[in-house]
Amino acid sequence: MDTKKVWFVTGASKGLGLNLVKKLLLEGYKVAATSRKLNDLILAIGEKSNCFFPLEMNIVDDKNVALAISKTVQYFQKIDVVVNNAGYTQVGTIEELSDDEVRKNFDVNVFGVFNVIRNTIPYFRNQKSGHFFTISSMAGFSGGFAGWSSYCATKFAVAGMTESLAVEAREFGIKTTLVYPGHLRTNFLEKGSIMSAKNPIDAYVSVRQSELLVANKMNGNQEGDPEKAATAIIKMSNEENPALHFFMGEDAYKTAIAKMKIVNNELENWKKQSLSTGFSE
Repeated sequence: MDTKKVWFVTGASKGLGLNLVKKLLLEGYKVAATSRKLNDLILAIGEKSNCFFPLEMNIVDDKNVALAISKTVQYFQKIDVVVNNAGYTQVGTIEELSDDEVRKNFDVNVFGVFNVIRNTIPYFRNQKSGHFFTISSMAGFSGGFAGWSSYCATKFAVAGMTESLAVEAREFGIKTTLVYPGHLRTNFLEKGSIMSAKNPIDAYVSVRQSELLVANKMNGNQEGDPEKAATAIIKMSNEENPALHFFMGEDAYKTAIAKMKIVNNELENWKKQSLSTGFSE
């Protein structure tokens, strides 16, 4: 009997998703992988096989997502693990970004995740098992990154949604893990993966300098190894009681510690005012 889990991974043609799919296949798992362009998957990974099912999927189209998941179940007879990895970075200050730019970022990074979960969870409920991994970011826990407001907002949104999902799905034997990666050495910061504001404002000098620093110095020098990140996700999938909050990378870990320290200090510093709003007895 084949006991290997079947994985469904979105955004699999590059970055963390690609590294994860390659690692899964190497270890003998069955994988359905999605991308906006089928040929990108075939070029990066290979043709369809008994273990690999490449799918072209438009993550913002709920019916198209439902079809991709249905095809996967028909192909492999089940799905055990879903990795919500698809997304992109939109940079620019709040003043610079148009309504259209922000909504498109939310369509992919947030509503795309809702589409995948909404259409997969009936299968998980039926089989009384399953594991959702949602890839957020350390920028989805700490928003202190000037010029990244839209991206941070989308990643905070999927973090809150995933916490709620964990409670909703628990009674059906479904596990949930929210992944906060730090900087991984992928093409995440390259042109095509990161979108700049169409109408930049000259006054935001420090933000432009920060963007240039990311593009010229950080890109290609990130401290996180995407292959080790893929290994960590696979290992977490095999835990009996996996983490709900998984901070992946030393930078993500330190960012979380710093944020919690700030929040804790403010809780204590403003405790009197916080507790002053109840009705007096």
